[in-house]
Amino acid sequence: MANVTLEHVTKSYEDVVAVDDMNLDIRDGEFVCLVGPSGCGKSTTMETIAGLTKPTEGTIKIGDRDVTKLPPKDRGVAMVFQNIALFPHMDVYDNISFGLRLRDYDKEEIDRRVERASDIVQLEGMLDRMPEEMSGGQRQRVAIARAIVREPDVFLMDEPLANLDAKLRVHMRTELQRLHKQLDTTIIYVTHDQAEAMTMSDRIAVINSGELQQIDPPLTCYNEPTNRFVAGFIGSPSMNMVDCELAPDGLESDSFAVDLDPATLSGAGVGDHVALGIRPEDVYPVEKADELTASTAPIEVTTDVLEPMGDEIFVYLKLEGAPEDETMEGERSSNSLLMSVDPDSDIAEDDQINVVLDASKLHLFDGDSGDAIAHGIVDIGAAAADSAVAESEGGD
Repeated sequence: MANVTLEHVTKSYEDVVAVDDMNLDIRDGEFVCLVGPSGCGKSTTMETIAGLTKPTEGTIKIGDRDVTKLPPKDRGVAMVFQNIALFPHMDVYDNISFGLRLRDYDKEEIDRRVERASDIVQLEGMLDRMPEEMSGGQRQRVAIARAIVREPDVFLMDEPLANLDAKLRVHMRTELQRLHKQLDTTIIYVTHDQAEAMTMSDRIAVINSGELQQIDPPLTCYNEPTNRFVAGFIGSPSMNMVDCELAPDGLESDSFAVDLDPATLSGAGVGDHVALGIRPEDVYPVEKADELTASTAPIEVTTDVLEPMGDEIFVYLKLEGAPEDETMEGERSSNSLLMSVDPDSDIAEDDQINVVLDASKLHLFDGDSGDAIAHGIVDIGAAAADSAVAESEGGD
């Protein structure tokens, strides 16, 4: 086992900066996921750790060793790729043991390691099978066992589940978590699927345009995103974003207002442009307002599209009076909201309804930098909360 440290690591390709001044400290035995959109630099970051790519600047340490200039074979790492890449003419035993045989391990040691690895990934009784005789999940287990027999200090996994079907990916996520507990070793896992990152990792490192945006436990990234990009990327469906201006008595958008005291905010003042963020599960029909500790005043909306998901229904809402606008990649337009409701809800398409936002779950982001200003606004004024409750009672 070993910790992995990246100090000011940069990787440039002529005029393209793939990794920009990356600083990471991954603890011994930790499961860390590197996540971000395609082309953000997460795979390049992993390749610099593996030694497959030489950084333009910076230092990489594994344990107490500076491995920046060492070849991959001397770094104490083992890598599992998206492309399983088994030798089709070799059986499972020979595929798993191939690297050990290249290094001239004796037969007894090879047998011991292969048996242990096959037990860990549940390949007992399959060592004489050919890859073509195995399912996709079984072949992926062979690739993982091939890494385990190296007994590395660090496992590097580059989207190893991407080529599996959806059901098998869910199953293999559980298998990888079990594997991590058994091996108790450091795992660095690259994925663009934030659901994988949320369910498996001890911490998530969110990367965008080669820059580290946030590294924290999954729920911290979800509940306290450090900026607008993280807020929009982590969570499925993504967070609603509405462009607002900070007025003397609160937030004002083209469609609704939120009462708050600007003096309670640090880093923003009256006249500043901000983005208000709210997750779909924190948007409620006005009838639910009295169940919330603090809610906004009712907001007039028109239902657009409904997506039944079984345990919930996603309801797309059109905000009254909101213009079309440009949004960040992965975000919905600022003229709409997405709400999650119970599957037995009687809401229908093209209904005109009122909704409220859970003020304790509101997020504010700087309109220019995108940096987080506040998470949770409970001091929204008694008038707004009383108004929502009164309207709810009036409709019963």
